Amino acid sequence: MRSAASILPLCAEGLCFSAGDVEILRDVSLKIIAGPPTMLIGANGAGKSVLLRLLHGLLKPSAGRVFWAMPTEHAARRQAMVFQRPVLLRRSVLANTLYPLTIAGVASEERLTRAEQALALVGLADRADDAARKLSVGQQQRLALARAAALQPELLFLDEPAASLDPAATRAVEEIVLKLAARGTKIVMTTHDLAQARRLAGDVVFLHRGSVLEQAPAEAFFRQPASATARAFLRGELVW
Repeated sequence: MRSAASILPLCAEGLCFSAGDVEILRDVSLKIIAGPPTMLIGANGAGKSVLLRLLHGLLKPSAGRVFWAMPTEHAARRQAMVFQRPVLLRRSVLANTLYPLTIAGVASEERLTRAEQALALVGLADRADDAARKLSVGQQQRLALARAAALQPELLFLDEPAASLDPAATRAVEEIVLKLAARGTKIVMTTHDLAQARRLAGDVVFLHRGSVLEQAPAEAFFRQPASATARAFLRGELVW
């Protein structure tokens, strides 16, 4: 059972990140609250994936800070991340789903139940004994989502999870995202697909050249963005 105390909101304050002499993010501040999915959008190179990794804790900021509603060491155990290209173990689909539960210290009697429920959620229950690396690309991404879902995170970061998928596989991933959100998991997701952002977002964070220009409810952002830069982006006219 999830603790009544929440790790949210997740806040970033004055985040900066540089790689060598290249400034990727500068003075980023935002707040992530519970509710429908938050979509990070912006042109290629805007800093979406780097921001996601900073929020998740995979990268350390050059300046600024990330903080949660509870101590970071507790929050870290209640979040997960799925990447655009999942790394799968040379094991069965079920074994791949069980592995993170073992690492997380989930009791042995609970692991199988949670793994089977997660595979059912993503439509892979009938592939449990198959080799994970023999799955299609779309099925492999669904398996990555199952591994994350089995951990029952309060917050799940998704980095372009459907970027390399065909329309049918993309639709399957989006349905899983909406199912997880409906169950109370907060989703923070990057996408370059504006149609996908419209379908999934509760709110939008718009990045441009390493800065957050807007954070707004999705309906308001897509109807009437506040900045000329965002309006140009939505029209497909924004030049990096």
